[in-house]
Amino acid sequence: MARRTAGSRPSRRSPAARRFSVDASVFVNAINPHEQGHAASLQALTRIHERGDPIIVPALLLTEVASALGRATGETTAALDYVEAIAALPNVSLVTITTAVARQAASLAATHRLRGADAVYVAVALRYGAVLVTRDGEQRTRGAAAVTCQSPEQVVRD
Repeated sequence: MARRTAGSRPSRRSPAARRFSVDASVFVNAINPHEQGHAASLQALTRIHERGDPIIVPALLLTEVASALGRATGETTAALDYVEAIAALPNVSLVTITTAVARQAASLAATHRLRGADAVYVAVALRYGAVLVTRDGEQRTRGAAAVTCQSPEQVVRD
């Protein structure tokens, strides 16, 4: 469980800080140098971290990242170490999926034809006024009807 709540601020937050909700696809891509787009994902996360911009994500992120890495590499310890490192970042806040968040995600999923977990990220971004950063083209396209969505490449260019 994260030590911060979604309302807490990192100490190095800049005056022009934006809020981000970063999909698991970006965190997984950032750690795998063999994947296409790796450099942009890593640069986007680094830029957000260095600026101290808040990253507000559903707690589900930890499960999704651990699952993707564990399945792809078979390295349980490395996968768990990475999710612990994400959770420990000073600008990351993990949001519990409450009944209210789940209902909002369900509505977004049905309305915008989003996959279940994708709708949870969109709901969190909408609830906290965050830009959703994702590698998932379908999530980015369909989620854009509800929130501002960007690819890691767009975050790097901004």
